[in-house]
Amino acid sequence: MRPAIHIDNVGKRYFLGRQAHAAYRTLRESLVEMAAAPWRRLRGRLDQQPGEFWALQNVSFQVQPGEVVGIIGRNGAGKSTLLKILSQITRPSRGRVVIDGRVGSLLEVGTGFHPELTGRENVFLNGSILGMSRREIARKFDDIVAFAEVEQFLDTPVKRYSSGMYVRLAFSVAAHLEPEVLIIDEVLAVGDASFQKKCLNKMEDVGKQGRTVLFVSHNMQAVTRLCQRAILLEEGRIVADGLSAVVSARYLRGENGSSAHRVWQGDTRAPGDEIARLRSVRVVTPAGDTCESLDIRQSVGLEMTWEARLPNHRLVPNFHVYFEDGSCVFVSPECDPEWASRTRPQGIYKSTAWIPGNFLAEGTYFVGAAVSTMDPVDVHFYERDAVAFHVLDRLEGDSVRRNYAGPYPGVVRPMLQWTNEATFAS
Repeated sequence: MRPAIHIDNVGKRYFLGRQAHAAYRTLRESLVEMAAAPWRRLRGRLDQQPGEFWALQNVSFQVQPGEVVGIIGRNGAGKSTLLKILSQITRPSRGRVVIDGRVGSLLEVGTGFHPELTGRENVFLNGSILGMSRREIARKFDDIVAFAEVEQFLDTPVKRYSSGMYVRLAFSVAAHLEPEVLIIDEVLAVGDASFQKKCLNKMEDVGKQGRTVLFVSHNMQAVTRLCQRAILLEEGRIVADGLSAVVSARYLRGENGSSAHRVWQGDTRAPGDEIARLRSVRVVTPAGDTCESLDIRQSVGLEMTWEARLPNHRLVPNFHVYFEDGSCVFVSPECDPEWASRTRPQGIYKSTAWIPGNFLAEGTYFVGAAVSTMDPVDVHFYERDAVAFHVLDRLEGDSVRRNYAGPYPGVVRPMLQWTNEATFAS
């Protein structure tokens, strides 16, 4: 079968600050560079010349028709550059890209919307920009409007839309494209939780229709739900390609070999700003050991080490816990009375939130770590998929499940205190 996407040894080079003075090289420098270039290509080297930056290096893979593939990686890994090449926004510096069929790209929700035009007019304008014919847009118009839930505002200029209405309509137009290859870049980071779930369901339908999908996201729950396969990029290179659950676990493990422990080295890579910066996040047992999997009856701690870089700020560490299906289980800010009404001195803090046993249901949980200033709210860092851990519920033991072996719905499974009153027949 002919692949829908074939990428062979693709590289993309950018020049940092060289364009301004490139015209002033001497004739000798130009001749030397021209003479050396064929030898560099012959040896297959990617020599890092002064002022060069390779966003992608030696990237090769194939995607078969009907495959839904996730592209994941940290910021700066090369994901957006790869999608721009596939969308023909930019050309590779080397290598070959072959795509079989029409390509639809959703790289930025709302590109092509005009604020002075109505919602109805923007549906036709944006659909045309994304490659649909007017007849095709008219045929899908009712479905687009119904999905966006903006029927009563169709003839209102979109400049008067709320941000949520704008996003819903923009995504709906793009989601109703019918190309052979659909490229989606982090569009699910917008909108409220219910609309994000609706978007996920729509993308799932696209994959089931047999169209090829490349889906880029930092949301590992969405990747593992939508994609059977995932490709992990690090510093412009492919470091893993396989089952999405396996590759996602490697992504979460990062450089430390554990999905339950992440460490950031150096200010340039650690999330944060001049006020607060994240140093590490860990899932720990009461004994202080790192814990990737735990029994449902076992308590577990979420530990964040962070730095207060400037004094006189009321900083609040908080954890955001998500279930494997993307639903938010809870957000827990620190409630230590010592820091509730006072600013923090500069220093390194280790903040731990404890989740009791017999509270979470079995499954995989993703933990986001953040530090905020309150009143007014200012988020200094938020690392969404910082760590992950698994909760196991075995048949043996005294959990809520007891001897029941069937499916048990819910993201929490608390062992509540019950009381009973009974009246017996005499």
